[in-house]
Amino acid sequence: MNATDVAQYLADNTDFFEKHPEVLAVLQVPHPQSGQAVSLMERQAQMQRERIRALEARLAELVRYGAENDALADKLVAWSAALVAHSDTLTLPSTAIGQIKRVFEVPHAALRLWGIRPLFAQLPCAQPAGEDAMRLAASMAAPYCGPNSGFDAAGWLAEDGATPGSVQSLALLPLRAAAGEAPFGLLVLGSPDAERFRAGMGTAFLVRIASLAGAALSRLR
Repeated sequence: MNATDVAQYLADNTDFFEKHPEVLAVLQVPHPQSGQAVSLMERQAQMQRERIRALEARLAELVRYGAENDALADKLVAWSAALVAHSDTLTLPSTAIGQIKRVFEVPHAALRLWGIRPLFAQLPCAQPAGEDAMRLAASMAAPYCGPNSGFDAAGWLAEDGATPGSVQSLALLPLRAAAGEAPFGLLVLGSPDAERFRAGMGTAFLVRIASLAGAALSRLR
């Protein structure tokens, strides 16, 4: 028999050491840290302790994620309440942006809307968005998070005090009046922190922000 045969035999006969405890007492394996030989029972205990530590670390991570999600949910409710309570349609866009910056602690934000009523044509958000930005919004099925790679929409953040090269990460949120409709706006969030809106991050809360903002701002159409 070779080592593979022995391993397979033990796997097929899981009660072997129960029937032959004397073998368990004399078996020795190297300790993972010291390299010294220890009994198999001690090695098993060490492996169990390692598994417990790994599970404890995972549990702590899940608790932390849960706390972070709870905090984000509270912020989303606060921002939504501010939109619902705001009755002046003329100042709704600036309020939506200002509240996003305040509640979610976003350094820079900008907004463009198109296809809105002439009554709102003089608002900052009604400035021409540009064909590239409009096509980009129409092509997006979900918000974009990642580096500032020269998007035209990133230039809008200059209106909010962003200097050239200061914005390292972006979130681009297409705005729709309802799911499945064509977008009528694009919300841009920017940060000097390259990890604030990193590629691959979860976008569940950004999707909700885009949905709520789109529904609220559709009053301008």
